[in-house]
Amino acid sequence: MGWFEWSAQLLLIGLLVGAMPFIIRLERALSSVRCDRVALEASAAGLSEATRMAEAASIRLRAAAEGAGRQVAEKLAAAEPMRDDLRYLVERAEGLADRLDGLVRVARPLVAADPGPPPQPAQSQAERDLLRVLTQGMARPAAARGAR
Repeated sequence: MGWFEWSAQLLLIGLLVGAMPFIIRLERALSSVRCDRVALEASAAGLSEATRMAEAASIRLRAAAEGAGRQVAEKLAAAEPMRDDLRYLVERAEGLADRLDGLVRVARPLVAADPGPPPQPAQSQAERDLLRVLTQGMARPAAARGAR
């Protein structure tokens, strides 16, 4: 072998030795990529499972919301007749209150002018019931104060 072959082989050996650190670094990077690939595949599987669970939960949530909406609609439908009844009762009570107010206004000057027994105007059953309830309501707090 001639000196040219020896020098070409020495040059090739030198290049291979110089490439070794790069080869080692490349091998480490490839092994890291392989590990990351396994972790990435596991993450993808976990992500798909989480997505499936979220979809199932959203379906259950939608069903629960629809059920609650139906229940609210049923309750509203049941409450409407009560609302109408209450509105009717309030209108009647306002009429009776206006009538009672008018009677009180008429009676005030009469009581101030005549200290005798108050006249008994014609009362309806509702007015008698109201007076009875009011007198009972006033008697209860007085009895409670006396009991202390």
